[in-house]
Parts: sequence; structure tokens; C-alpha cells
Amino acid sequence: MRLDLLRHGETEQGGLRGSLDDALTEKGWAQMRAAVADAGPWQALVSSPLQRCGRFADELGARLGLPVQREPALQELHFGDWEGRTALQIMEHDAQALGQFWADPYGYTPPNGEPVQAFAQRVLTAIEGLYRQHAGKRVLLVTHGGVMRLLLARARGLPRAQLLQVEVGHGALVRLQVGEDGQLVEGG
Repeated sequence: MRLDLLRHGETEQGGLRGSLDDALTEKGWAQMRAAVADAGPWQALVSSPLQRCGRFADELGARLGLPVQREPALQELHFGDWEGRTALQIMEHDAQALGQFWADPYGYTPPNGEPVQAFAQRVLTAIEGLYRQHAGKRVLLVTHGGVMRLLLARARGLPRAQLLQVEVGHGALVRLQVGEDGQLVEGG
């Protein structure tokens, strides 16, 4: 399965958004439209249910004549008490904890947040499910930075500690090949 990953564009609010359901800015819409302008074609369109992904997926699906499959398991990591706060705001009150999270995201969970190991399991299980449904197809997944970082880190064979070092900008579009064994390969 060829899996194109599209990160949502800029949102109306900054900071760690996680499970917060923010809308895109006009710039965010433009970033996503530009990313897919010369891409595709796709045979399936999958989206996180959060509006920063889903509303664009609905627009694109209507234009392409493709139904949009909502996949709750491909939502962003839930950052718990840190949701809605910028890194600077967290640094002011909890610098040590933020440093621990950045240094070892699998080993440190934000207060009341989702453990990265649980997040990784839910995302990888969802990708396996997409493979079973869409093997041999070209699929566009409209999703979040954390989901894309996880999948790209895995495809690149990076150590778990380097997860948050993977750069994924707003409106980024990257391609993966997904094998029946769950192997991920960047590009193709």
C-alpha cells in the first residue's frame, strides 16, 4: 500500500493541540491545498476525525469523488495537562518535565497525558487495519504531526528517543510504502 501522509495546516490556536479540536486558519487551508495540488491520484481517503484534518478531507473528497473514512485511532497524542499550552509556557512552570519528555518521550508521559507507547500501539494497529482494507491501493491519510513523526521515525529506523526530532511542518506531505508485514519504507 502506498500511504501518503498529509499533516493538517496551521490552526487558529498555537501550542500543543493534541486532542483539542481547533479549526484551520486561512493559511492552514492554503498550506493543505498547496500540498495536494500536484499529488495523487488516490484510491482511498482517510482522516483523523478532528476538524483540522476532517474538514479539509471532506473538501478534498468532494472534489475527488472519494468518500472520507474517519479513523479515530489516527488522532494526535493526548498531551494531558499540557494541551493548549506552548513549550515556553510549560517551561515556565515545568521545565524539568518538558525536558524529560523531549529527551525520552517513551519514558516520560505529560501529566494526565497519553503514554507514547499506547499512542504508538494505537497508531500502528490502525495502520495495519488500513493495510488490510486497502492493500495494493494509493491512500491519502490526513493526520497530525505526532502520527507522522511516529511513522517516519519507524520507517527511518530511528531510536525511540529521537521521535520528537523528526521534523513535520504544517501542510507537509510525505509518502510511505506499507508492507504486509507492517514494514514502513519512506518514499516510493
